[in-house]
Amino acid sequence: MTTPAGTATAHYAAINGLNMYYETYGPDGGVPLMLLHGALSATETSFGRLIAGLANDRRIIAVEQQGHGRTADIDRPIRVPQMAEDTIALLEQLDVPQADLYGYSMGAGIAVEIAVRRPDLVRKLVLASVSINTGGFHPGVLDGIDMMTAEAMVGSPFEAEFLRLAPRPQEWPTLVAKAQDMDRNLTDMPSEVFGRITAPTLLVFGDSDIIRPEHAVELFRLLGGGVAGDMTGLPASRLAILPGTTHVTVPEQADVLVPMVRSFLG
Repeated sequence: MTTPAGTATAHYAAINGLNMYYETYGPDGGVPLMLLHGALSATETSFGRLIAGLANDRRIIAVEQQGHGRTADIDRPIRVPQMAEDTIALLEQLDVPQADLYGYSMGAGIAVEIAVRRPDLVRKLVLASVSINTGGFHPGVLDGIDMMTAEAMVGSPFEAEFLRLAPRPQEWPTLVAKAQDMDRNLTDMPSEVFGRITAPTLLVFGDSDIIRPEHAVELFRLLGGGVAGDMTGLPASRLAILPGTTHVTVPEQADVLVPMVRSFLG
């Protein structure tokens, strides 16, 4: 079945106690591109500006994680490793032997976990605004977790999206509290583990992101980047720093991201 680019077909799947929502775009066949959204976000706020351009000639699977968007919460904490397990289970249920993964922020962390745990499932990775340890953030960023309250986010695009889509919109404060708890309990991934990722990876950051640019370069080097390409040849992975771009505005850079991602994925 083929649907027009930007037109979603909605689905639910029973995954690890969740009634997990996902939507598909574009033509069937080939290696699909799975989109993994950020914390407190869902498909629209993380990828709404990008989907039409990415779905012209390939299948897109956009997943909404536990407690986000149209996937109702269940009685367990929200943790990146658990969401990676949920996403792996969804790929297996859909009989997808291999996919490209495009994760933003929390979703990029999920994509990293999948690539480490199940490299057989991953062809290529796009990691936008990712950190593998707490030292990757600018000093003070994680100190502001307690200020990220439901009240502070009244009127934000994230609250509006949740209130419009969630099966239980009254649980917005619960999602915010669980996201705070997730950020307080982040675990560092050893550099050598990240460096074992074999999938070619496009790393994307804003030049004014919450991630330090030094960390972006560190991750690029761990994946074989940071070389004199004229002499050694280009590495399989790539690094992009988007000018004039913050963490929140990374997903808005469609004019830059769509051709860049399409070129990288091939």
